[in-house]
Amino acid sequence: MDQPIAVRDLDTLTSWNSEWGGLKVAVLGLGASGFSAADTLTELTADVLIVADAASDNRIEMTQVIGATLALGGSAPEQVSALSAHMPDVVLVSPGYPRDHLLLEWCRTAGIAMWTEIELAWRLRDKTGTPAEWIAITGTNGKTTTAQLTAHILSTAGFRAGAVGNIGIPVLDAIRYPDGFDFLVVELSSFQLHGMPRHGAGAISPLASVCLNLADDHLDWHGSRGAYAQAKATVYANTKIAAVYNRAVLATQSMVEEADVIDGCRAIGFGLDTPGPSDFGIVSDLLVERAFHDDRHNEAVELFTLDELRQRNLAAPHMLANILAASALTRAAGVSVDALRAGVASFEVDPHRNQLVLHRGGVSWINDSKATNSHAASASLSAVDPVVWIVGGLLKGVDVAPLIQQHAKRLKAAIVIGTDRLAILSAFERHAPQIPVFEVDSTDTEHVMPRVVEMAHGIATEGDTVLLAPAAASMDQFESYADRGEKFATAVRERVGGSGDDTSDVPTATPTA
Repeated sequence: MDQPIAVRDLDTLTSWNSEWGGLKVAVLGLGASGFSAADTLTELTADVLIVADAASDNRIEMTQVIGATLALGGSAPEQVSALSAHMPDVVLVSPGYPRDHLLLEWCRTAGIAMWTEIELAWRLRDKTGTPAEWIAITGTNGKTTTAQLTAHILSTAGFRAGAVGNIGIPVLDAIRYPDGFDFLVVELSSFQLHGMPRHGAGAISPLASVCLNLADDHLDWHGSRGAYAQAKATVYANTKIAAVYNRAVLATQSMVEEADVIDGCRAIGFGLDTPGPSDFGIVSDLLVERAFHDDRHNEAVELFTLDELRQRNLAAPHMLANILAASALTRAAGVSVDALRAGVASFEVDPHRNQLVLHRGGVSWINDSKATNSHAASASLSAVDPVVWIVGGLLKGVDVAPLIQQHAKRLKAAIVIGTDRLAILSAFERHAPQIPVFEVDSTDTEHVMPRVVEMAHGIATEGDTVLLAPAAASMDQFESYADRGEKFATAVRERVGGSGDDTSDVPTATPTA
């Protein structure tokens, strides 16, 4: 096979105004980030080939509009042939491509540079003039909520701020926004971080960064816990002002200690305990700061009271941690304490993250469909007792047995859904045989949640919480975690919302064998 020969010095491509014309680029994948990369590069008059397994009709049509070439479908060897014929100078890899994919193996063998859309966006961040400062956020859980809250606080303080990246808005779309931004709050997944350089022209240098927490997730993709943690640690590289870490998760502190940051960058801890100097934390019923005020060695500045946050359904332990992390990031960005308070006071939690759908007959129905792994589900379970737990989906190689052991005492019952039901049922049988466990094995996705809610309604009594916190991905039965959450909420409103306190007509569920 003929191997491409690099003809461009990629290290010179560090600005929107660099010479991008004629650069031969291949974009792997035609999802949101892949199309955004192709759209950006064709605007820069690069020669763009898109290689994708599948794409929507709209994306195919838009590919023709922007002037990119599309190689759609075909076997992996056929895609390699298309890539080889294009002879790219650089390949843009969409998040989630398996590390051992034949296309990536070919690029490595051929010595072709592989970038993520994050690296490309960093190189192009000056399109509208003075580049926005970046605030980088990762972690196994809480990324989206913390990114949204951070951007909201910055906006409340009068800055032009946007939450982008893994949150759903491609960074490349944001850097081309005509009016520009003061801050981009960039949510980064482990997939995105895995492919990002820590040094060189494409290495990002955020104003502030945080790894919120670390627990087993996506181990099937990364191959090991160590590889997953190493990817997450990339978030701290080249941080300028504040590397924020979770005092309760020693791994995040180690990441900061080992990070190659900019001189003068400070390590800022957050946690639900008493803070030391340079920390955020909790004293009695107050969330406080001892990091960015003049007398931090002797005094703490009050930020919020727990009662204030309880009134707004923001006092669950994991939410308090998110608030403290966002407070640290925004204070590092120069936000005043008054603006910080105003931002949190006006913040609304994203749907599907500990969303109270209904409280009827003394039973609370909570949608935490975004709890797609054990760590997130554990946070949700820790906040309720007793609970009817809806669990299951795609486990992504993670063992749920420790989660079941940890929370068995608070479980009234469990309802198991999804493709990987057998592993969950087996874990209950081994570690919590006293818990009634019910199984919904419907392959008709439209009827999964109505059946789940019917079962839960027959189990839950006054004082109970029915909690959808699946500890698993959703794509086996639903389009996304949002689709799963919407279907749950709809089923709850239809089945429970109109029934008042009368449960006499609800059939009694029978535990699975």
